[in-house]
This record gives sequence, structure tokens and C-alpha cells, in this order.
Amino acid sequence: MNLIESYNRSLFLMINGDNSAPRWLVDLATLVGDGVIYLIPLLLIGLWLWGNTRQRKLAVKAFAVAMLGVGLNQLIGVMWQHPRPFMLGLGHTWIVHAADSSFPSDHVTVLTAIGLSLLLDGATAVACLTLTMALAVAWARVFLGVHFPLDMLGAVVVAGVSLGSVAPIWQRFGSQATGLAEQLYRRLLAWPISAGWVKS
Repeated sequence: MNLIESYNRSLFLMINGDNSAPRWLVDLATLVGDGVIYLIPLLLIGLWLWGNTRQRKLAVKAFAVAMLGVGLNQLIGVMWQHPRPFMLGLGHTWIVHAADSSFPSDHVTVLTAIGLSLLLDGATAVACLTLTMALAVAWARVFLGVHFPLDMLGAVVVAGVSLGSVAPIWQRFGSQATGLAEQLYRRLLAWPISAGWVKS
């Protein structure tokens, strides 16, 4: 075992909840670790349905960055399989999870990708909230025993690489992509738009 992996496991054992962890803390970690990710689609949908053109452009870009990040994670998982803690008999596992590669964390990649995208495009308040959620999810998933701490660091790096890859393409084609998405949206949701439930 190399030094980095030894440090990774030691830090995991410091954060991971053991049998003395109070039930309320396990329940809180489960809610955060499993539930917060579902707020992201609601955030992006809200930006689209009730936002202006700029906010819609932000939502589409953030979605693209997050999806590229998840794609990169899958590629990393194929090229380099890293076992989850419970696959090594390490620590305590509080939730059921597939025995697939742990590195990097998809949850934290998505949250960080969205947060960084929004932050760099000026949506500071929502970005800070999203990045705070990413930090909370990172803690929760290590506490619950399904990730190592370095899986979270890897997720941040992947999110940054994804954003850096999308940004120059988006600068050139973002307005056109958003315009096409708006045209499709207006056709598919013509009735709710005409009823005034959502913006045109």
C-alpha cells in the first residue's frame, strides 16, 4: 500500500461513522448523502421554467458541465477500478450501495460542476449554496462508508476539468444551443406557457 492510499484509508476511518454514532446523525447523513442530489434537477428546472434567457443559458451550461463530469467519471472507473471501503472490509457501511468503483464520486462531481459553473457565471448566491451542499454530501458519503475522502478530491478535479473543457465551446456556441433549446421548449410546453404557469 502506498503512502497516499494509507492516508486515504486513515482519513476515511476518522470520518466514517462507527457503531457509537447516534442514530440521528446516521439518519441526517443518509438524508444528505442520498437526498440532496435530487435538488439539482429541481434547481436547473426552476432556472429554466421561471428564469430569463441568461438564467436559462446558465442552466444549460451547468447541465452540460455536470454530464461531461459524470462521463469522465465513468471513463476513469473503466480504466482504473478503485474498491469502495466496504469492498475492503473497512469501517462501517450504513447504506446499501453497488460494489462498483469508488473514484471519483458522481454525487460530488455533479454538485461541484453545477456550483462552479454558476459561480463563474455570476450566480454567486445559488453557486455558494450548491457548493455548500457538495461539501455536506462529501462528508455524508464518507461518514456512511461508501466513499473514501480522496474520491471527493477527485470529484472536484473532474468537475474543474469538465468546466474547463466546456467553457471555450460554450463561449462560441452557448447562445445558439440555448436558443435551440428554447424553441423546442416553447413547442412542447406551449399550453403551460400560454396559461402563464411558466415563462415563454
